[in-house]
Amino acid sequence: MPSQIPIDAFSSRLGIDLDAIRANYRAIAQRIAPARCGAVVKANAYGLGVAMVGPALCREGCRTFFVAQLCEGEPLARVVGGDSEIFILNGIDPGSEALCVERGFLPVLNSTTQVERWRTLARATDRPLPAALQVDSGMSRLGLPPAAAIDLASDPAFAREVDLRLLMTHLACADEPARPANAEQLARFRAVHAHFPGVPASVANSGGTFLGAEFHGDLARPGVALFGVDPGPLAEGLRPTVRLDARVLQIRTIEAGTGVGYGLEHVAATRQRLATVAIGYADGWPRCLGGIGAAWHGGTRLPIVGRVSMDSTTIDISALSEEALHEGDFVELIGPSQSLDQVARDAGTIAYELLTQLGARHARIYLENGATQVRAPGDHR
Repeated sequence: MPSQIPIDAFSSRLGIDLDAIRANYRAIAQRIAPARCGAVVKANAYGLGVAMVGPALCREGCRTFFVAQLCEGEPLARVVGGDSEIFILNGIDPGSEALCVERGFLPVLNSTTQVERWRTLARATDRPLPAALQVDSGMSRLGLPPAAAIDLASDPAFAREVDLRLLMTHLACADEPARPANAEQLARFRAVHAHFPGVPASVANSGGTFLGAEFHGDLARPGVALFGVDPGPLAEGLRPTVRLDARVLQIRTIEAGTGVGYGLEHVAATRQRLATVAIGYADGWPRCLGGIGAAWHGGTRLPIVGRVSMDSTTIDISALSEEALHEGDFVELIGPSQSLDQVARDAGTIAYELLTQLGARHARIYLENGATQVRAPGDHR
């Protein structure tokens, strides 16, 4: 249901183009065919709202989804339908095995202890339980060592107790195509996969979908690429999906020698016109952008001056005429003039981090098929 709070009540607006997300999914699915294409929608669809993003991906034909934690499965299941698979990438926390079975989610078993807990429940229920198995092929993050995975393949009881739906690994350097680690990880994974005939293989994350076809396996798991973030230098054809605008709260003129913001770190060298904008680090706008980043208006770059505060940011609008910008108008923070990737570079981070932090107070404006739907922050219906 749309938010009952009028959009004018919000000081910042996060536009989310569902058509672009669907187009990115479609482009990746076509690129990797005949491999199937899933979608990683962890962290509330990378901060953009799984309640809207999940159904949009379903409308594009996606039926396999990945989240990180069990608690993320239920909100997704409510909106993607009973014919969708939902994998839990981090596997199962101790004591949550029965709940995972009850909800019909598929844990990715990442350690021998997770495997054993799953097998114990299977023996107790006297039926094989569906799951995926992750192999650590060289990232040293999650997954069984190759030797431990091969031992399971040679254990007849494992096949009776675990209905293995997927064998997967995760690439550490997919965003750097020239790194030998990519081929090395693939070779290690293939050596293990040979012991699991008939089990679908999954290797490619977002960056992996733009590597060679040998990385595509049977099922790819794009995540951030769906949301328009380039996952490496080989990525092409992805559409931006977000726009962020914030309202001007106040405009003032200061004289040379006047300090601005906490710590008075910016001191005007000449007379300046400043605008205080309703966005700060509580809204996911990085504090470190002070003195580095910018907003935009009418194609003009408006540098941030002084520190970014919790609820506001000050920009230098001296380059604009007095009639170009007024209190109550909006300036662009992410959009046609300044990409998400550019803001992330200015902040010394990556687009993944910036994207997942946006949205604490922004009105969400979802665009699809020419229609607009506005949702308040926290509206997960």
